[in-house]
Amino acid sequence: MRMGRTEQRLAAIGLALLTLALAYLALVHWWFVAPQQAISAQMRSLREDQHHYRALIAQKPMLQRRLAALAQGQARSSAFLPENDPSAASAGLMQHVVQAVKQVGGACEVTQKMPINSGDDDGGKQPAYVAVTVNISLRCGMHPLSQLLYRLEYGTPDLFVTNFSAYRNPTPRADGSLQPLEVQFALTGYVRPAAGGAKHASEAAP
Repeated sequence: MRMGRTEQRLAAIGLALLTLALAYLALVHWWFVAPQQAISAQMRSLREDQHHYRALIAQKPMLQRRLAALAQGQARSSAFLPENDPSAASAGLMQHVVQAVKQVGGACEVTQKMPINSGDDDGGKQPAYVAVTVNISLRCGMHPLSQLLYRLEYGTPDLFVTNFSAYRNPTPRADGSLQPLEVQFALTGYVRPAAGGAKHASEAAP
């Protein structure tokens, strides 16, 4: 079936338009338009990143103040031992145990107390928190011992009982009652951070 003159003209125009579209895609879009679009997308991404980092830089003074306040609040926290020097903190920790034993009362007495050298070696760097540990030996009944451990671990400052051991002499007393428990444990607390901690924390802010 032969097409009429008008149909042939429309077909020629359509073919010409299709050829122009293919030529645009092959010669113009992929070589010029698409790279420009990719560059524009990259520029938008860079501008967004720039705005993000500008906002972070603007927040730096506020972050420094908040970090300094947080470090200062930690330094004042009752969770730490009241002394600043580890040696004084060891003596204070042992006295704290003696006072806790007196408060518990009953058949409980401290038979030995001795500080332990932590021996931490951090390459000469001052650690953020210094642990202070003492060895405690007690002669104590079961009920006052449970009260004492509760006072130490759930009171203030925050203390941690480790290396706990207890035994009882199987030979009863002259009156037939049980011997008290012979108890040993290590008690650890932490010295509050040095005053320079707030400065170091603020310097680490972005």
